[in-house]
Amino acid sequence: MANSVNISIEAPIENQIQEITYDGQEIYQAPLSMSENLARLAQKIDFSKTEDEFCNIRKEGETTVEVKSEDEKEPGYQSSLWPWDSVRKKLRNALTEVCVLADVLSIAKEKRYMVLDPIQAEQIDNRPMVQVYGRKKALSAAGAVLLAGVERLRASETMRMTRNMPDFHIDLLRLRQNWRLKKVSNTIVGDLSYRTAGSKFSQTGVFEVTKAPEEQIAQAMSMNASGPAPSALRVTVPPELQGVAFISVLCQKEQEVVVTATLSSSALNCPGTLPGDGAELHWQQKLEAAQNVLFCKELFARLAAEAVQLDASIPHMVVGNQIMATVLPGIQLLIGLCHNNGQNNNNNNPDGIKTDGSKSEHDHVLEHSLHQLLRAVHHNNTHHPFPHPATGPLGPSKRRSLAGPMAADRYELLEMTKEQSLLEQIIQQAQHFFMRRRSEYVLDTLAKEVKDPLIVSHWNALNSPTQSCVKINIMAYGYDAVCRTSLVVHVGEKTLKCICRDGKVRHLSYELQELRDLIYCQIYQHQMTAVQAVGRCMGWQLLASSAHLGSGPVEPLGNASSCLLASPNGDRMIAIRCEPSVGIQVFIAQSPRKDFFASELVQNKKWENLGGAFKEIKLEKMEGKNFLNKMELLMACLSSPS
Repeated sequence: MANSVNISIEAPIENQIQEITYDGQEIYQAPLSMSENLARLAQKIDFSKTEDEFCNIRKEGETTVEVKSEDEKEPGYQSSLWPWDSVRKKLRNALTEVCVLADVLSIAKEKRYMVLDPIQAEQIDNRPMVQVYGRKKALSAAGAVLLAGVERLRASETMRMTRNMPDFHIDLLRLRQNWRLKKVSNTIVGDLSYRTAGSKFSQTGVFEVTKAPEEQIAQAMSMNASGPAPSALRVTVPPELQGVAFISVLCQKEQEVVVTATLSSSALNCPGTLPGDGAELHWQQKLEAAQNVLFCKELFARLAAEAVQLDASIPHMVVGNQIMATVLPGIQLLIGLCHNNGQNNNNNNPDGIKTDGSKSEHDHVLEHSLHQLLRAVHHNNTHHPFPHPATGPLGPSKRRSLAGPMAADRYELLEMTKEQSLLEQIIQQAQHFFMRRRSEYVLDTLAKEVKDPLIVSHWNALNSPTQSCVKINIMAYGYDAVCRTSLVVHVGEKTLKCICRDGKVRHLSYELQELRDLIYCQIYQHQMTAVQAVGRCMGWQLLASSAHLGSGPVEPLGNASSCLLASPNGDRMIAIRCEPSVGIQVFIAQSPRKDFFASELVQNKKWENLGGAFKEIKLEKMEGKNFLNKMELLMACLSSPS
């Protein structure tokens, strides 16, 4: 508009003075905000008047402005009574458009005033005969493919029957019964890994199944006419899974030269279990060997990772394909991966390792235990315990489920979460193996060295991989019904628990000498107890007995024990002294003394019944099979009136 008036809706720069205090301080009025100023200006608009009235008022205002401008000579000033007439006009136009839109929508929705017909599409010219001919052609092409396959299968079956060749599909069916197969494009692949059992080993066990050429099958049948028919399958295994593999477990001393040579090598020789160059394994044997190689690689990789992660007092070493762990002081456990894929199968050994010696020292029991431990891990990964109750989470054991009702504390919960690794378990089994072998060696050596009394060991047949039990019976030949000393030894991982006849429990370490000393002490205690039992059977009276004799030199091993026996008539006495370092000594004394009247000081005859001086007897020159037999003969001789 040419004659429009510009109205500023902004607040003035200087605010109006609201109040002046007595001290001359001015209090200004707060300026209006933009929304408040807009509302104040909007109140001046009368929306009830029409546009014509606004136009007349605006014209009158313009005329008045022109007259005033001529009279007052201020041409730059113009005023209007309705400055918001343009806003009102636009609002009315918007209201009109909205009303029109509402009417159109009501007409289109209610369908009483106007009906909207859809646009018809172009009609397609249908030709049914063309479709029939197209489908017939497609069916004939598919039928031709099927007939060609049938003819090829019939020709192959006829040739197989005439040549008596194996059937590919029958062999494929047998293969599918034992192994996982799937078809990818035009090839048949299988999987021999342990992923379905919960294995997380990264190496894949994918193999490919193909049909063997008929010429090779015929050649194999002609070469081996009397043997089994060759298979129509050809299984292709990855190169890293070919050959034969096993886990070598050796327990040796650190001082042995073989260990040093073994550690310096990066590969161990595998025994020659592979067939010759011209031989071909059956697909079942080939897949089983490949799966065993994969299993051994997974086992060794898991053990190597645990050996690096474990914080042991003596760190474990992983060198190449070998793991070295300290079992006991001076004894090490060597775990190696032996893999022979047929490419480096030579008789020359550059590292100087004695293959025959290492094969004889290989511990098959620990190798079997390693296989069992890994298979137990696979079984636990797939066989989770059922929740108790059934609405509980799947996975926690029954013991952990009962931890809440049983008020288990933090220590017990932490103990439940602790799990031993495979390497720790096999080390514990190796420690127990050495403790059991050492105990067997000590008992066998003592049984050979000590002929009197007899030492009989009864090993319990039902043992755990980390604990065994042996019962030791100490008895004399012919006198086992009179006296028998029993000793029970629990062989653990690093300690021995010995339960003696008197009920005392002694804990021994892994040193051999401690068990040997204990057995010697039990042997001499048995001899003293057996002599007293034989004396009671012969009618002799026990005068004194001491298991810890204080007289005499100090024994380096155990304590000296003694007993004093008197004959039924009281005129004979036998003194027995047992020292673990010296042996058994026997002394006898008799009364009346033959030299009693040689003294002139004592004249009364009643003192002649006192025992005389003790004289030692040479047991090695006496007759008798053992010590108790000699003592029985001695007691019988001293008891006779003659």
